Amino acid sequence: MNPHPTPGEPLRLMSVHAHPDDESSKGAATLAKYAAEGVDVLVVTCTGGERGDVLNPAMDRPDVRANLAEIRRAEMAAARQILGVRQQFLGFVDSGLPAAGEALPADCFAVQPLAEATERLVGLIREFRPHVVITYDPTGGYPHPDHVRTHQVTAAAFASAGDGTHYPAAGEPWQPLKLYYHGALSRAWFQTMHDALTARGLDSGMREVLAEFPEDAPALEITTRVPCAEHFATRDRALLAHATQIDPDAGFMRHDRDVERQVWPTEDYHLARSHVEVTLPEDDLFTGVRPGR
Repeated sequence: MNPHPTPGEPLRLMSVHAHPDDESSKGAATLAKYAAEGVDVLVVTCTGGERGDVLNPAMDRPDVRANLAEIRRAEMAAARQILGVRQQFLGFVDSGLPAAGEALPADCFAVQPLAEATERLVGLIREFRPHVVITYDPTGGYPHPDHVRTHQVTAAAFASAGDGTHYPAAGEPWQPLKLYYHGALSRAWFQTMHDALTARGLDSGMREVLAEFPEDAPALEITTRVPCAEHFATRDRALLAHATQIDPDAGFMRHDRDVERQVWPTEDYHLARSHVEVTLPEDDLFTGVRPGR
């Protein structure tokens, strides 16, 4: 096993998410950028989003709700094609978002044994052999049980995939070189966008979101800012492909994209683990990985 790419070998990037649409709302422009540059990109989706809500009023119909699992898979296929990446489901069932005090469904991803889910992802890592892996930080990015479990599974798989004594039936060992956490949709991003939009006399639509952020909410340390503004339009098309989840006239879709390109032209990450030497801050997830760099 030599996880360092040789000259001429494609770089490989794996991005692990909880549900269909997460790949398009968190780091999608980064994926599109690297895919356009020839990086082999694989999105791993832990669940099918079967228990998700229909968040676009235009799609909130009985026929859609009755076939939500199938529709969300079709949306994922369309988004994958727009981004220019591969995609694979890990095969677990959406946990939904239970109310306070409500038990999680017995068949859902969040309550499955950690070792079982980890072994499945280890198998994919050993098959795809990524040099870099991206997932959520320990909070999940927000407290959905599937997002928290996705972090736990990915961190465990990153630590185990290169050790042949762990999950020996899951294939030949492969150690990814770097693990990143998403810094997407941070309070700093919302505040910067709100200030920039209102300074231009535009309605930011972000006051309510900012009001929901606790003033003392911990902020993830950003180590790596990937310039990718030229791929924001691709990100947006991928988002809109998830028509059950994205209202084109509300939320994230409302803000002025030219302002976003001016004031926040990057997608941001925290380097959680690295098996290569790096100098922080970075502007490339493959710093220290690219042959000769």
